[in-house]
Amino acid sequence: MKNIKFISADEAVKVVKSGDHIHFSSVASAPQVLIQALCRRGDAGELKNVFIHHLHTEGPAPYTEAKYEGIFFHQAFFVGGNVRKNVQAGYADYIPIFLSETQKLYRAGVLPCDVAMIQVCPPDKHGFVSLGTSVDATLAAIECAKTVIAVINKHVPRSWGEAIIPVDKIDLFVEDNTPLEPATFTAPNETETKIGINCANLIEDGACLQMGIGAIPNAVLAQLGNHKNLGIHTEMFADGVLPLVEKGVINGANKKIDKYKMVSTFLMGSQEVYNFIDDNPMVAMMDVGYTNDPYIIAKNPKVTAINSALQVDITGQVCADSLGTKFYSGVGGQIDFTYGASLSEGGKAIIAMPSVTNKGISKIAPVLTTGAGVVTTRNHMHWLVTEFGAVDLYGKSLQERAKAIISIAHPDHREELDRAAFERFGPHYHFVPAE
Repeated sequence: MKNIKFISADEAVKVVKSGDHIHFSSVASAPQVLIQALCRRGDAGELKNVFIHHLHTEGPAPYTEAKYEGIFFHQAFFVGGNVRKNVQAGYADYIPIFLSETQKLYRAGVLPCDVAMIQVCPPDKHGFVSLGTSVDATLAAIECAKTVIAVINKHVPRSWGEAIIPVDKIDLFVEDNTPLEPATFTAPNETETKIGINCANLIEDGACLQMGIGAIPNAVLAQLGNHKNLGIHTEMFADGVLPLVEKGVINGANKKIDKYKMVSTFLMGSQEVYNFIDDNPMVAMMDVGYTNDPYIIAKNPKVTAINSALQVDITGQVCADSLGTKFYSGVGGQIDFTYGASLSEGGKAIIAMPSVTNKGISKIAPVLTTGAGVVTTRNHMHWLVTEFGAVDLYGKSLQERAKAIISIAHPDHREELDRAAFERFGPHYHFVPAE
């Protein structure tokens, strides 16, 4: 690492001043060594009113704790599990924003960026480093920041695409070789497997896929072993895609743009995923303004977007960010890809979820819980999938879609939902009570 002068994390974060806005790189690439050093300055009473921005991060997020009130003002673009409790308690905060527009917050000057704290791989012989698993809004933050602090970490994969940046874009260098945060997922249960089968039945050969992480996406991917020429254009992927790449099922051959490439903006998974993207020209890690632009998404044929929901009402409104008034996650890329898939030739926008919660409460409701946020509007809705089937709501009237949605609700709740639809729509809605 010729011509690079390393300093300690504690020395690097001295550039932060009270009132500054800071961006952290996301997910597995959260620069934990800098976060810890920043919190030490907070503990010493050296800072106040420092704004912290990021997408979802893995690992500890101590800056959201109650003891830092008045020192750090957390305003994330997504509510991850590590900040959820403190966001709900009011010690941390959330900026509602389409994932595609998170980069615009910096580039349009809506949010300043005084210091970008990132994690990169060691520089190559040409003087370039890679952002590895986190390009998203981080690239925009680097472009707009007054100071860029980079943690050079040998465990960061050298991903391609817009992840590659010149060393001279970085002002301060810290070395830390802590392995990236891995993410593990449980095997799909019976319900999730049924949902996976129902989604897989909607996916055609040659489709271009977007799906998140977790049990349902993994359940879908597990059913695609006999498909052909699938592509990936997504905001993120995880371990579930790797067996399909190895089998040649995912090859990008049917894509119209970024042919033969898997396009993503951030990653979360096991070390196997990080190894897979390392120096792999098949994977293009791109700016979130590109991956999540609905009009870019729509350029590929048969885009099939699979997203989840916390609750859906009988008109097709989708709540995906909150449990009543309590924020649980965020808007993310659901609308970006739902709309993009709907514009794609032969595309399909799918919302997939279990019919009931772990406590047996129906996730299909007559009306959304008070305070619930509508992420995907009833106007955007196409396919809804549960373990009991799949229904296409596009072009259906309110009464037609209520009947369709109720048909894939849990059988224990269908009569109650049907009665609610009858009361809402009047005698023209045909309700037949169970015997």
